[in-house]
Amino acid sequence: MILVCLLIIPLVAALLCLAFGFRTGAGARWVALLAMVAELVITVTLFAGYQDVPHSPAPGGWLLETRASWFPQLGISFHLAADGMSLLFVLLTALVGSMAVIASWTEIKESAGFFHFNLLLTLVGVIGVFLAVDLFLFYFFWELMLVPMFFLILSWGHERRVYAAVKFLIFTQFGGLFMLVSILGLAFAHKHAAGALSFDYADLIGTSMNGTTATLLLFGFLAAFLVKLPAVPFHAWLPEAHTHAPTGGSIILAGLLLKTGAYGLIRFAVPLFPDAASGLAPYGMVLAVAGILYGAVMSFSQTDLKRLIAYTSVSHMGFVLLGVSAWNVLALQGAVIQIICHGIGTGALFMLAGALQERIHTRELSRMGGLWTKVPRMSGMWLVFALAALGLPGLGNFLGEFLVLLGSYRASIAATAIAASGFILATVYALWMLWQLAFGPRRTAWDMADLSVREMLPLGVAVGLLIWIGLFPQSVIRAAAQGLNSLRPPTEWSAPSRHNAGIPDRDLVERGTRTGGGEVPGGHNARP
Repeated sequence: MILVCLLIIPLVAALLCLAFGFRTGAGARWVALLAMVAELVITVTLFAGYQDVPHSPAPGGWLLETRASWFPQLGISFHLAADGMSLLFVLLTALVGSMAVIASWTEIKESAGFFHFNLLLTLVGVIGVFLAVDLFLFYFFWELMLVPMFFLILSWGHERRVYAAVKFLIFTQFGGLFMLVSILGLAFAHKHAAGALSFDYADLIGTSMNGTTATLLLFGFLAAFLVKLPAVPFHAWLPEAHTHAPTGGSIILAGLLLKTGAYGLIRFAVPLFPDAASGLAPYGMVLAVAGILYGAVMSFSQTDLKRLIAYTSVSHMGFVLLGVSAWNVLALQGAVIQIICHGIGTGALFMLAGALQERIHTRELSRMGGLWTKVPRMSGMWLVFALAALGLPGLGNFLGEFLVLLGSYRASIAATAIAASGFILATVYALWMLWQLAFGPRRTAWDMADLSVREMLPLGVAVGLLIWIGLFPQSVIRAAAQGLNSLRPPTEWSAPSRHNAGIPDRDLVERGTRTGGGEVPGGHNARP
C-alpha cells in the first residue's frame, strides 16, 4: 500500500489545508510542508532501497505494485506500479513540491488554505501520472492536474492571470481530450484483437492493429504530451502561464507539469505504438531542434525575467524530445537526466524570480542590476543556476544534454550538429541574464533583504543535487535503467541509424552496463 500512501498523504493534507485556511494561513502552510517532507522521506527511502534491485526487462516487471478492481465490466482497474524511473520522478515531485510550498510562504496572504489545497491537489495528479499503469486511471490523474493549476493561476496570478489561465486550460484540455479518444480507440482495438476490453498497460502493449490506425491513435497521445512538454509550435500557452502564475505555480509548472509530457512520451507513446513512432521519429527530431533554437533565441529577447526563464524551458525540453526521437541507450539516459536536472534547476530559478519580485515588485530586467553587492547570497544562487542552465560541465544539466547529443548523433548527424548550437545560445542568454541582474550597473536603489534561511535551505539542496548528478550520475542512470529496460523499442526505427552509428546493438547495451547504466534498451532495431 506504499504507493497508495504516496497519493493519500498529499490528498489528506490538501483537505486539511482547506479546513485550516478558514482560520489561519500558517496552519495550511505547515500542513502542506509536512506532507511534502513526508513524501520526500518515503520516496528517498524507497529509492535507496530499490536502486540495486534487478528489474525484469518486460512490461509489468515492477519494483512496487498495487492493483484493485474498479470497473471490472469495463476492464478498468486501480493499478499503480513503480520502477526505478517512476521513483525518480516521484522523488522529483516531492522535492519540487517542497520548494513550491516554501517559496509561497510569505507571498500568499489571502485564502492561503485554498491556495495550498490547489497546490497539493496538483501534486496528487502529478504523482498519479507517474504511478498509474491503467490508461483510464492515467487519464484521470492527467486531468486532475489541470483544474487546480487553472485556479492557482486565475486566483493568485499576476497582471494577465485570467488570459494566462484560460489559455493554459484550452491548450491542455484539448490535448487531453485527443488522448482520451486515443485511449478508448486503443482499448477497443485490443478488444477486437484479444476478445477482452482492458485499459491495462501490460495488456495494451503489443496490440495488433494496422499502420494507419496506430498512427492516428499515436497522434492523440502526442497531442497531449507535446502540448504539455511543450514542443514548438504547441508551446504558446507556456510563456503566459509561467509569467503570470504565482511563484509556487510557476515552480510546479516548470519543474513537474512539463515533465509529465516527457514521461508520457517515454512510458506510453513510443512503447504502445513502436512502428508508428518509428515513422514519425524524423519529424520529432525536427520539432526538437526547432524548440532548442527557438526557445534560446526568444529567451535572449525577453525583458520580463519570468518570461525569459519560461522560454529557456522550451529550449531545454527540446533536448528531451530529441533524445526520445533518437531512442537509444545514451539518448534515453540523457533525456531522463535532463528531465530531473531541468526540474530542479528551473524550479530553483522560478523560486529566485519570485523571491526577487516579492522584494522589488517588478520582473523587468531593465529596472534591475547591481544585486551582487546588495544581496550576495541571492546573487550567488542566480550565478549557480544560470551556469546550470547554460550547461556548465560538472553540473547535471550538462551531462543530460551531452548524452542526448551523443545518442542523437547515431540517429541524425545533421540534427545533432544543429542542436549542439543550443549550448552556445544558452551561454549567451544565461550570461546576459546574469549581467542584467547582478553584475550590470544598478539602475534603481532597491532596499531589500537577502535570502533567508528558509529560502536558502531548498536552494542549497538543489545546488547539491545538481553537482552530485553532474559528478556521480551512476545512481540516476541505474534507477532509470530499471524502467528503461521494460520499454518496448520500435521494431524498425529509422533503418539508416544503425549504419550511421557503426556500433552493433549488443555492444551498445554492454557499453551502457559498463558505464554503470545497467541493461537498458538496445539500439534502434533490438528488443530489450
